[in-house]
Amino acid sequence: MATIREIIAPSPDELAQEFSSIDVDEGGAGIMAPKAAFHILRLRELKSPAANILKQEMLSLGGECATSRSVILGDPNPQDVIIMGTRRQLAKLGTKLKRQPFGLKDAARQIEAFLKGATLDLRPGIPIPLALSDDQSCYPLIMGILNVTPDSFSDGNKYLDKQAAVDHGIKMIEQGADIIDVGGESTRPGSDSVSEGEELSRVLPVIEGLRQQTECPISIDTMKAGVARGALATGAALVNDVSAGRYDPEMMEVVAQAGCPYIMMHMQGQPKTMQNNPHYDNLMDELHRFFDQRITVTSKAGIKDHQVIIDPGIGFGKRREDNYELLRRLRELRIFGRPVLVGASRKSFLQNTLGEAPQDRLEESIAAQTIAMVNGADILRVHDVIPALKSRVVFQQLMD
Repeated sequence: MATIREIIAPSPDELAQEFSSIDVDEGGAGIMAPKAAFHILRLRELKSPAANILKQEMLSLGGECATSRSVILGDPNPQDVIIMGTRRQLAKLGTKLKRQPFGLKDAARQIEAFLKGATLDLRPGIPIPLALSDDQSCYPLIMGILNVTPDSFSDGNKYLDKQAAVDHGIKMIEQGADIIDVGGESTRPGSDSVSEGEELSRVLPVIEGLRQQTECPISIDTMKAGVARGALATGAALVNDVSAGRYDPEMMEVVAQAGCPYIMMHMQGQPKTMQNNPHYDNLMDELHRFFDQRITVTSKAGIKDHQVIIDPGIGFGKRREDNYELLRRLRELRIFGRPVLVGASRKSFLQNTLGEAPQDRLEESIAAQTIAMVNGADILRVHDVIPALKSRVVFQQLMD
């Protein structure tokens, strides 16, 4: 009796093994393999005539195209369109759209750029090259959190003393951290800003102390260009900016001149008010628009593509359900071709019904970090290095 099973083939190699197991001709396998890569793309702000032509062309190729009722009625306002098809169908669509008016030539270029980018292996588990190191043997990278603040949500005041902070940083490095992220200003919900001078007085001695004992890359967690400049001069190797350059316009110039990696994070609102009723009509679309716009800004400022790392900002202006959606759909951000950083460690959205303190959320943090790894995180920002490293070992075995 005939039986049936679904094949889940997350990589071309695994699909090739399935073909080989039933003795498929190599030529035929090469033709069929691209048909297994199915993509769903959202094209923004097309005029109704363009959307109607796009739908007609996509349907003629055997794909699908979703438009609003407004498009059918000829609404003059720009509309978004969602197309669904295989790589082969999308490639043919791009060729056909080059001959069409109403801005569809530009849509064709964007589809071709997407297909070209997708040929880079952006699947979760495949490292996106980092400006920090050519060594991808330890992947994803583990960034240890070192808060030199009196009011951080999890470890405020614990490492305000310079020597205690340096000792903790060295301990995390000895445990296996790949990066140490030093921050002198809390960005927890409701937090108040501190002066540039106060922030510098907190972080510079710690960075200097760490640099005297280790060559491990040090990140400066700051929104202020002056703090970033001072930290880089003292020995920091990268800048972690939760404002993505929106707080201090001079930040872009500092990063461009230093040529260092730059982490830019999405945040709705400011740290003090970001959790006051955050709302999204479409979370992933807003994140995509945000990073698309900020990458344009960094490029114009002279920051190279390979310097940019993106952080979706879990816990920053997000509802509980938004944070879980981010973890579930994280791989959508890999289309930018930039490394993705995830900081879910001990955050309040992980709190269970028992209402435990941040320090008691280890198991929840590891679960969230593991999901982030599976869905494409390149860097994990963590409080607990050893448990993160242990979960990374399991992840590496899964992806090998």
